[in-house]
Amino acid sequence: MSVAVDLQLAYRPDAAEWLPSAPLLQRWTRAAIGELRTEAELTIRIVGMAESAELNSAYRHKQGPTNVLSFPFEAPPGLTLPLLGDLVICAPVVAQEALAQGKTAEAHWAHMVIHGTLHLLGYDHMESEAAEQMEALETEILTSLGYRNPYHVDAPE
Repeated sequence: MSVAVDLQLAYRPDAAEWLPSAPLLQRWTRAAIGELRTEAELTIRIVGMAESAELNSAYRHKQGPTNVLSFPFEAPPGLTLPLLGDLVICAPVVAQEALAQGKTAEAHWAHMVIHGTLHLLGYDHMESEAAEQMEALETEILTSLGYRNPYHVDAPE
């Protein structure tokens, strides 16, 4: 399987803040895509609070920053491309959530990248049945990579 990840870093972390490496991002997206595609391309843009809030307002009509936004690519009829779309991940929100949920930064980043990639592949969590399916798949992928179930937040990692 060929997965190309274009990493855009539009955020400058402070010295204590952990951000994933390009190889980790590649590993997580490859795991999320699995056997669904033989070839895939996507962009992961890591941003701060202001850009996340602006995009969340413009595209979801919700105020404030959010952890991950997914922008699936929709090819015109008759055109087949390996392009999945773009993920925009807000580094400070991911860090705050990891801390609040008692997770390591790495585990929560892995979850957000896998969650966003599944959205690019057409999964959603708007209806309860779809949410259960997506959560089960996220858990399966994350545990296969050595991370805990992301929906169990009662025990710190």
